[in-house]
Amino acid sequence: MTIHELATTIKQLVIPGKGILAADESQPTIGKRFASIQLESTPETRRSYRELLFETPIENFISAVILHEETLIQQNQRGKNFPQLLAERGMVPGVKVDKGLIPLAGTDEKITQGIDGLAERLTHYKQLGARFTKWRMVLTIAHHSPSELAIEANAHVMAQYAALCQEIGLVPIVEPELLMDGAHSIECCADVTERALSNVFTQLKKYKILLEYMILKPNMVINGNQYSQHASVTEVAQATIKVLRRSVPASVPSINFLSGGQTPEMATAHLNRINKEGAQPWLLSFSYGRALQDQTLKLWQGSSENIKLAQNALYKRAKLNAHASKGKYRTLMETESHEPESVPA
Repeated sequence: MTIHELATTIKQLVIPGKGILAADESQPTIGKRFASIQLESTPETRRSYRELLFETPIENFISAVILHEETLIQQNQRGKNFPQLLAERGMVPGVKVDKGLIPLAGTDEKITQGIDGLAERLTHYKQLGARFTKWRMVLTIAHHSPSELAIEANAHVMAQYAALCQEIGLVPIVEPELLMDGAHSIECCADVTERALSNVFTQLKKYKILLEYMILKPNMVINGNQYSQHASVTEVAQATIKVLRRSVPASVPSINFLSGGQTPEMATAHLNRINKEGAQPWLLSFSYGRALQDQTLKLWQGSSENIKLAQNALYKRAKLNAHASKGKYRTLMETESHEPESVPA
């Protein structure tokens, strides 16, 4: 294990007022998003879209970018590899390393795959310029789920992943996601999130993970999208902080929330209110995908003529979330009523 490498990377990842852009959508996922704008997903359209993202001057608000494996070896139109481009712009390149979900034997739940051959892949990704990684486990609330088996099995694999990463000098992002899908209350979400996080950190400690050299990427504590009563922004913030203080060690340097299906506006408003809950032992920031990219994708429409307009939207969204990560996003209605900012020349 190279402690110096881990320490250097975490210092560049964890910066007050900055978050992480998740641009690591799998091919099926980005295919669905492209389909929403009637655009075919091909290596070239994916490359063009991600070049649009990475060429936007968001480095004052974004410390790092999570890439898909495919993007690690792609280049911009001038022939520069994307990891190099990001590094030169002051953003740390990382990569999603899990291989998605498969059925968990004996249940109707899922477990994340990708541990087989991971050590070799990590070495290769590092050679391509990646300095941190991400692994996602997924839990769903239903009548009999998530089971303790699903929570424990996923947490065990997560810890194995984190240990392999730190062993070769890559900072692991640990992403235990409880999906918003369902009719569960915020209280139910709080209970399951706390159980999941507690299990994850139990396993991380068993594998002797250096908690000061990792990042946690959890869901916020929020009601299901089919629940009849929607929790207020304040309720979400207070419930989220309560769960985190019960289950996340203070030695973890940063908690970068996923947006998890929230609208871009609500993801920003929730993050802002969380950061108004008083001083916490961790940096509380964001690692959003859709909540940063939705408007950008809609404006782009696959046309080079729309690049500037699409970049303006990304720039604005990144800036608003950077403000929210410091509790300085004024109010949802005030800020969102402004016209989109122009990207600096």
